[in-house]
Amino acid sequence: MFRPGAVALTRLWITRPLPDEVVEAARQVCDEVIVREETLPLTDGELQAALRDYDVVLPTLGDQFSAAVFDAVPDPRCKLLANFGVGYNHIDVAAASAKGIAVTNTPGAVTDATADIAVMLMLMSARRAGEGERMVRSGDWPGWHPTQMLGLHMSGKRVGIVGMGRIGQAIARRCHFGFGMEVAYVNRSAKELDFPASRVGDLITLAGEVDFVVAAVPGGAETHHLIGADVLNAMGAQAHLINISRGDVVDEAALIAALEGKQIGGAGLDVYEREPEVPEALRALENVTLLPHLGTAALEVRVDMGLMAVDNVRAYCAGQAMPNPV
Repeated sequence: MFRPGAVALTRLWITRPLPDEVVEAARQVCDEVIVREETLPLTDGELQAALRDYDVVLPTLGDQFSAAVFDAVPDPRCKLLANFGVGYNHIDVAAASAKGIAVTNTPGAVTDATADIAVMLMLMSARRAGEGERMVRSGDWPGWHPTQMLGLHMSGKRVGIVGMGRIGQAIARRCHFGFGMEVAYVNRSAKELDFPASRVGDLITLAGEVDFVVAAVPGGAETHHLIGADVLNAMGAQAHLINISRGDVVDEAALIAALEGKQIGGAGLDVYEREPEVPEALRALENVTLLPHLGTAALEVRVDMGLMAVDNVRAYCAGQAMPNPV
């Protein structure tokens, strides 16, 4: 995947602004570090320039290194894409490998922060927090009364985790130990867990048995629209859908239909199919909580992610095995 032996000179491109601590750490590793000041994803021209003009690139979500981009640069200078983030479905890893380019990511650093957001979305959706906050801000709150904005009490309910990896397990622990919830899950294989949980054979069955369905699977072709109309139809009228994985794991059109018809109790979303585009039909609904991809948006978490990416770059420059290859 990468040439053996230490790399004499290394030119690194960081595709988005990162915390100062991360940039300084990168400068201790590479001879030249260029930080792109734009916050939007790379354009097609920039994607090709990344492969052509730099030894190492530190990209992130939205930087679409597709097979077509790799094909457009026959002899790339770049030998490492040190991705900033655990998800890497924006990089065609097979196409990168065919060009002799390694890909790494930053697992572990994002687990707790993402799990926290999942539980926050569960509470916000179940207790109608977004709707209530909008009522107060609009000046339309008439004051407390016993039947105002009644939601779903979360403690003691049953949660269904879709994907019991690091993040799924962290969510499940919070639900079980923090809220006394029963945990069920679907996963390709059974897991040895440090809390009680029952593995369910299929997603449709899971959806029909729980009060919360929480998507915590990786993105990619295998999970595209994993949660569609069939899953939503199986959920109960009181149940809530939470997505902190990738936007296209949920069929957004099917979700909108389920929410408009009050077929499910509500939804909490931190990710969307075509970020940053969020359909007007979704934004108009009161029974959905919408966050702007806040999953890892804490300074210490972003620093940890960046330093993990730099550790991968450091290993590459030293001709060593990289800690987090994908």
